[in-house]
Amino acid sequence: MGLSVVTAIEDLVRPERYPLSSKYDPVWLLDLEMGPNPLWMLEDLARELELRPGMRVLDLGCGKGATSVFLAREFGVQVVAADWWIAAEDAAAVFAEAGVADRVAAVHAEAHALPFAKEYFDAIVSIDAFEYFGTADSYLPYLLRFLRPGGQVGVATPGMTREVRELGAIPAHIERLFGWEAMAWHTPQWWRFQWEITKLVDVTCARLQEHGWRDWLAWERALAEHRPQNLAEYLARIEVLTIDGGELLSFAILAARKR
Repeated sequence: MGLSVVTAIEDLVRPERYPLSSKYDPVWLLDLEMGPNPLWMLEDLARELELRPGMRVLDLGCGKGATSVFLAREFGVQVVAADWWIAAEDAAAVFAEAGVADRVAAVHAEAHALPFAKEYFDAIVSIDAFEYFGTADSYLPYLLRFLRPGGQVGVATPGMTREVRELGAIPAHIERLFGWEAMAWHTPQWWRFQWEITKLVDVTCARLQEHGWRDWLAWERALAEHRPQNLAEYLARIEVLTIDGGELLSFAILAARKR
C-alpha cells in the first residue's frame, strides 16, 4: 500500500485541534485571505469567551468576512461585520453566498469612527486587525463605549515573546519583511497591563497562541500551493517564520470583560 501525501491545503483541516474550523472548505478560506488563518485564531479565542445564541457581536476588522460567517454559524450570534478596507457590498455578497445574510450585517466603518449606539454590543471580537488601530492608550476606552456592562472583548493579534523596546531594535529577519509594523506586535503581558491599567475591564486571558507560529507557517505553505503566481511573496514569509522558529513570533490571544 502506498503512502498517502497530505497537501499543504489539506493540512488546513485539523479536526483534532480545530474541530469547528475544519468544517470549512480551506479553498474558500484561502480565497478570502487577508492574513494568517483567521478561523484558527477565532476558534482558539472563542474558548476564552462566552458566546451565546442571540448575542449582538461586533466583528471589528472583519476583512472579507470569513470570521463573521464562522461566528454566525457556530455560535448563533447576530453579527455586525465592520471593515474599512473592504466595501460593505463585497462582504455582504460573501454572507449571502454562505447563507448567513439574515444574521450578519456588513458595515463599512473606520475603527476610530464607529457608527453604533452606546452599549449596543454584547461582545466585540477582532481577528488579526487590532494591531492596526488598537494599540493607542485611548483606544480601548473608546471601544468600550459600544459594549454593554459585563460584555466581552476578544482579540487575536500578531504578538511577540519579547517587546521590541526590550530588544532595542526590530530583529533583522522580521524588519526585512515587515518593517515598522512589528512595533505594534506586543507580548501578552504588555496587553494585559495596557488594558488593566484603565480599570475599565477585567482581563480574563492574555496568552500566546500555543501553536501560533506553526499555524502561520502552515497557512503560508497552503497559500504558496493555492496561488503559485504569488509564490515569491509566500516564500519570503515562510523564510522569516522558519528563521524565527517561534523564538519571537506568534499571536496574542486576549479576552476581557467590561466592568
